[in-house]
Amino acid sequence: MNPQDEFMWYPQYTDQNWQGADPQGFSTAQSFSPWQPWFSGSQGFPGMQWFPGMPGFPGSSGFPQQPNFPGQQPGRPGGNQGSPNQGGQAAAPTTPPPNQVPSYPEFQTFAVDPGAIAGCLYRFTYVWTSRRNGFWFYPTFVGRQSVAGFQWNARRFRWEYIGIDLQRIDQFRCV
Repeated sequence: MNPQDEFMWYPQYTDQNWQGADPQGFSTAQSFSPWQPWFSGSQGFPGMQWFPGMPGFPGSSGFPQQPNFPGQQPGRPGGNQGSPNQGGQAAAPTTPPPNQVPSYPEFQTFAVDPGAIAGCLYRFTYVWTSRRNGFWFYPTFVGRQSVAGFQWNARRFRWEYIGIDLQRIDQFRCV
C-alpha cells in the first residue's frame, strides 16, 4: 500500500444519505470508521473490540475482533489457520527440500484422502501424480477435494504456491 493511500478521502461517503447512514440519529459507519485519521479506537459494534496498533493510525487497528468460538484461539479469526510457528500465515519454507527423493510406495491407494495428507501439513512431502512424475511439495492447507501449498521449482531454485486436486495425486510420502 502506498503511504499516500492511508489518508485517501472518498467524497461519495461524506453524504449522509448513503446506504450506511442511519435516519434515527445513531452512529453511522462513517462516525466510527477506522480509516479516518481522527479515529482513536472507539468501541464500534456491541460485542466487538478494536485491536491496537494499526500501521498509520497510532492506537487503533481498524479491524474488529469477533467473539471467539469453541476451538478458536483468541485473537485469531477462523481458529488455528496456518502453521503454529507462522502466526496464522502460511509461508514457504526457508530451505530447499531434501536432496534425496523417497522411493515410490509399494502399496497402491485408490484415492488420496484429505485426512491422510493432512498429516503432512508443514512437512516436506514428495507427491507423485503418476509413477514417473513427482515433485517436492510443502502443504499448508487441506480441503475436502484439494490441497494447497508450495511446490519446489528446481530450475528457479524457489518455492511456488500451487493448489492440487486430490484426485490428481497418485501417491505421497512426507519426511
